[in-house]
Amino acid sequence: MRLLVIDTALGACTAAVFEDERPLAVRFEPMTKGHQERLGGLVRDVMAEAGRSFDALDRIGVTVGPGSFTGLRVGLAFAQGLGAALDRPVVGVSALDALAASLDSGATPVAALIDARRGQVYARLFMDGAAVGADEALSLDEAARRIAALGKDVRLVGSGAAVLAEAFPDLIMASVDPRVAPSAEALARLVAAADPADHPPRPLYLRAPDATPPTRLPGQPRQPVP
Repeated sequence: MRLLVIDTALGACTAAVFEDERPLAVRFEPMTKGHQERLGGLVRDVMAEAGRSFDALDRIGVTVGPGSFTGLRVGLAFAQGLGAALDRPVVGVSALDALAASLDSGATPVAALIDARRGQVYARLFMDGAAVGADEALSLDEAARRIAALGKDVRLVGSGAAVLAEAFPDLIMASVDPRVAPSAEALARLVAAADPADHPPRPLYLRAPDATPPTRLPGQPRQPVP
């Protein structure tokens, strides 16, 4: 199976081509903004390096969040547009699932954590390689409580890992991996194993956006304060 995987949901822009889980070309650039300007060039470069035409792709995978509202929409729009043009299935993958899959954890409990700011993390917990519950937005206190309940030697991964470790230095952890984005290899494994019908490319929002619509249109008078 030939795959193109895309990730723009977090602190990097990733594009990679895989064939039967073997990487043919990988591009990974850390960035907090500017994904829209870089993604097209990265996809072009990996397809050229892989020596495969777009028609040779069997499916496309993309992270759906949680993460940056702007970033994840960039990846989703690109993947869906390319999938429609090629008539290929597009598979959506949780960024938290991909972060957890980036670790070779075995049976060790894993907490995938993304810094959501405002005293929160996006979190999903894993035991024996299987998810425990859904992706959630949790306060740091609640995240620490749930992680402690998993037992000793929990592995923390993601941008929220260092945040939680700093806030709760007494929390017993096996390791802290503060990577800003999942590995392309983890994305490819999840995309290859997924049923496209069960993993649509729909954005995963766990919190309302910080921006709010204006209360009046341009030129409209301000409403008097009662």
